[in-house]
Amino acid sequence: MKLHISLAIALIILVLDLVSKYWVESTLEFGQVIPLTGFFNLVLTYNPGAAFSFLSDQSGWQRWFLSGVAGSAALLIIYLLNRYQHEKLFCLSLSLILGGALGNLYDRITLGHVVDFLDFYVGTYHWPAFNVADSAICIGAALMIYESFRKDKAENTQKKIKQ
Repeated sequence: MKLHISLAIALIILVLDLVSKYWVESTLEFGQVIPLTGFFNLVLTYNPGAAFSFLSDQSGWQRWFLSGVAGSAALLIIYLLNRYQHEKLFCLSLSLILGGALGNLYDRITLGHVVDFLDFYVGTYHWPAFNVADSAICIGAALMIYESFRKDKAENTQKKIKQ
C-alpha cells in the first residue's frame, strides 16, 4: 500500500475520532449517561492515564510520558509504513493504529486527558469507556495478529512444499 494511502487512512481515523469527541463534548456534560440500548450507553468521561485508566491516579507526569510514547510510536509506524509498502494488510493495520494513536495524542497534549464516551456493558459490568481512536487501535492490532498467523501459515506451507 502506497505511503500516501496509508497516511490518508490514518488521517480519516484521526478526523473521525476528533469530530466524534467534539460532538460528545458539545452534547453531554461530564459524567452524563445517555442509554441507547440494553448494553450500550454514551457517557462523557476523561482518562488522564493509558488504557484501562492505567496511571490515571498519578500527579500529571504521565501526560508527557504517554505523549512521548505515542509520538515515538507514530514516527516508528510512519517508518514501517514506508518500508513495508508491499504488505497491504500490515500497512492497513498500522494505519489504523497510527490514526488512533494520533487522536489520543492530540487529546493528551491539548486537554491533558483523553475523551472517552463509548460505554458497553452486560448487567452491572461495564467495559471501560473508550473512543473511536481506541477502537481503531484495537482493530489494527487484531488485524496485525491475524496477518502474522496468516503469514506464518503461508511460510510453513512453502517449507513443506520445498521438502
